Order: sequence, then structure tokens, then C-alpha cells
Amino acid sequence: MNIGDVAERSGLPAKTIRYYEDIGFICPARSANGYRQFAQKDLHKLTFVGRARSLGFTIEDCRTLLALYEDRGRASADVKRVAQQNLADIDAKIADLQDMRATLSHLVTSCAGDGRPDCPILDTLGGAPKA
Repeated sequence: MNIGDVAERSGLPAKTIRYYEDIGFICPARSANGYRQFAQKDLHKLTFVGRARSLGFTIEDCRTLLALYEDRGRASADVKRVAQQNLADIDAKIADLQDMRATLSHLVTSCAGDGRPDCPILDTLGGAPKA
């Protein structure tokens, strides 16, 4: 398969596939003219990493998960530990987003949105002291 085929089948952009090759997730063969020739195992790894990334796993987490996936003697506890850490990271991001939303919602409500120049949104962004 060429990179276009693998991109279509994995759902990943060609640029991402080249990046994953650069960081060692895959190592496709090269044809005589230098074009990448992907095997089924490359497609499988790319799909695996794509799914993991869509769930918020970091590149290093993906490395760990791939190694665990390929290790038939792995303990599921090791996989669970990686997933639990990712879940904790997601929960922290959600809490941060909820705080951001609450702050922005308060600022939007506080702004008159009329023709006057004073605006609590800009005052807050500019670091003006609260009244």
C-alpha cells in the first residue's frame, strides 16, 4: 500500500503518517524509487495509534500502549494504569474548561454590550483591578 491508501484506510492524514514514521511508530519498506510501501502491520499500528490519540493518549502513552499490545505476556494492570492516568488527565482538563466557562460566562453577563467603551471583558483581559 502507498501512503495515500494507508491514509484513507487509517483515517490519518499523510502528514501525520510521515510524522509517526519519523518518531518510530512504523518503519515502512521503501520501493526502488524511494516510495513508502506499507504493510498490513503498519496500517494496523497506525489505526491503533489513531484510535488511542482520539481518546487523548499522548505520544508517549501510545508508545507504551503499543509495546503492551505487542507483549503477549503483559499484565492488564499495566494497561489499566496508563488508561487511568489518561482518564485523570481528561478529568482535570474538563475541570479547567468548566472553570474557564464559568469565568467567561460571568464576564459576558457583566458586559453591557452597548455603545459605551467600558467593558469588563477587556478590563479583565487587560489585568485591570476589580472594583
